[in-house]
Amino acid sequence: MADVEANDTILTRDAALLQDTVREAGALAQSMFRTELKKWIKGASSPVSEADIAVNDLLEARLRSATPDYGWLSEESADDAARLSRRLTWIVDPIDGTRNYLNGHDDWCVSVALVEDAAPVLAAVFAPTTDEFFFAARGQGTTLNGAAVRASPGSALDFSRVAGPKPMVERLNSSGREIKLHPRIGSLALRLCRVAHGGLDAAFAGGNSHDWDLAAADLIVQEADGRMSDLSGDPILYNRREVTHGVLVAAGRDRHASIVAHFRNRPLA
Repeated sequence: MADVEANDTILTRDAALLQDTVREAGALAQSMFRTELKKWIKGASSPVSEADIAVNDLLEARLRSATPDYGWLSEESADDAARLSRRLTWIVDPIDGTRNYLNGHDDWCVSVALVEDAAPVLAAVFAPTTDEFFFAARGQGTTLNGAAVRASPGSALDFSRVAGPKPMVERLNSSGREIKLHPRIGSLALRLCRVAHGGLDAAFAGGNSHDWDLAAADLIVQEADGRMSDLSGDPILYNRREVTHGVLVAAGRDRHASIVAHFRNRPLA
């Protein structure tokens, strides 16, 4: 019992740290938004800018100095295999939706989760431009700007409220009729989080998403009475050696079950 209480105390402390730090990081990103920035391409085609690095540096300085025993995994930091031996690890995307950020679009956010033994236990996603601050703690529900939210109930599909890669969404359409698709949301974390407050009925992540795109949104959806998984219904595991994931879906509990059943009967080739 004492260990449980001590762990709860630590997570309460970390929840306050996380919220304050993500708000500060969002304010920094917003201050650099729509300004002249140095930018470059990493890997094959992934854009990165001095804003991504500045926000990452702030997050790392605040979070790691307060929790030196925790692991660290960020899109903008060199991977340190020491995280694999840590019970608690911060998983960070300093600016999710960098391409949109650099193009002056509103759909970008700061996304941070604390993961314990492969599952997120704290999560914050902040979109400063649209004033959306999502927060979730394991077993305590999800809030948007401090108010409790829940995923939309039911199992019916309104395709104008389903977001994700067009070919994936269209695979749900068994009627043969033309469907109206939801406009693209460039930030994957924000796309998934909008399931949590009922702004979307469902959202897909195409293949090749990463821990830092997903971990915070995953807990935010779960704690809003939603589910997020791969298309077979298996949960997503984080802070493993391999941090890349395949096709995923997020939706309210019943709708998620219906979508998983659909793909179980019509598996991807």
